Amino acid sequence: MQVATRPRRVYFHTFGCRANQYDTERMRQLLELRGCETVAHPEQADAVVVNSCTVTGTADAELRRYVRALSRRSDGRLPVVVAGCAAAVASEAVGRLEGVSAVVPGQDPNAVASSLGVLPRRAGERNGGLLDRCERGTRAWLKVQDGCDLNCSYCVIRVARGRNRSREPGEIVEEARRLAAHHPEISLTGIHIGLYGKDLRPQVPLAVLLERLLESLAGVRFRIGSLECNQLDERVIEIMAGSAGWLAPHLHVPLQSGSDRVLRSMRRAYTSGRYRDRVERLAGRVSPLGLGTDVIVGFPGEMDEDHRRTVNLIEALPFTYVHVFPYSMRRATDAEKLHDPVPRQVKAERSREIRQLVAAKAEGHRRGRVGTPAHVVLEGDSNEVAVTGDYLKMPADDTLKANGPRLQPAMIEAAADGGLRATAFGQPI
Repeated sequence: MQVATRPRRVYFHTFGCRANQYDTERMRQLLELRGCETVAHPEQADAVVVNSCTVTGTADAELRRYVRALSRRSDGRLPVVVAGCAAAVASEAVGRLEGVSAVVPGQDPNAVASSLGVLPRRAGERNGGLLDRCERGTRAWLKVQDGCDLNCSYCVIRVARGRNRSREPGEIVEEARRLAAHHPEISLTGIHIGLYGKDLRPQVPLAVLLERLLESLAGVRFRIGSLECNQLDERVIEIMAGSAGWLAPHLHVPLQSGSDRVLRSMRRAYTSGRYRDRVERLAGRVSPLGLGTDVIVGFPGEMDEDHRRTVNLIEALPFTYVHVFPYSMRRATDAEKLHDPVPRQVKAERSREIRQLVAAKAEGHRRGRVGTPAHVVLEGDSNEVAVTGDYLKMPADDTLKANGPRLQPAMIEAAADGGLRATAFGQPI
């Protein structure tokens, strides 16, 4: 299926993870290279590209609502192309949504261009597929791998993304070099970053890639996205601890559950004890540390005792934020066959308890940063938001804003409203 008339102006909307954000940037860049213009609002567009997510039932529902709203606002005249994970897992259902003109299973920019009727790749087309810059934001995404080799019982992403596929280190370094010309911070992303390099021959450990990036690009802050505790090895910890902040002191380490019984049912490849050991080792070497996690509440068969084990483990570790997901059944997963569903109200109460617990821990972390220095990059339409290495966000003072979206030394101060404020403290890098 193809859009009838080649569009000149395209609006992009992205659901889901940072890997999806990166994939959208690849789509945008390719279409711009072939003569399209990216616009800021769907009302300005000739066509819309939606990069979808299917990690939860909520993500699927958000996609349906968004596409239908687009169709209603344009009286069905605005072509909508849906790409991404939901399109890969349920292409027929997505194609039946009101207003959808084309479905692209997966994230291939060339397939998106073809579905829009945009001319195919021309001989000698520059760039070679590497991303030059990210359209929105000071911080850039750089995807180092795609896919996953694990087989968690609840997860459909392996179906959507396939097996682990790592990019060659030289290609990653070159893309980082291009992005560094526009962005003072680069965030490494992927579907399962800890698997990076295991499929290359010879294998290239993630730590080797990190060392090469830090050695090759001075003056750029790198950030790791999400890393499983089993891949959080001593070498990665030491690189973060010894990088003087050039590898941001921030990591997202998915937990999912603090109950070993539930972890086995989820087919997670670690125990709660292993998780605690790795995170405590990281926190003991890196300070201040921004530490995030994912938790699934209400997994089939989760009892009060299992939930209490999760709460106790979260209480013991220095988390600064948490993403809580009430369990939602995904088709084509083994968890679909599990019995003993947890009532919705119970899932809501357990979610609320965990969010409140981590909110209190996060506030303690923020208070502890008052009067301490940080290197910040600025975000927002007016460079008004400062982002620290440990992933705190706060208003920036006028001097920082005047220096623009660069990596800058700052002092963290208490603000009049009870929050935090970043003030200039030395010369920008």
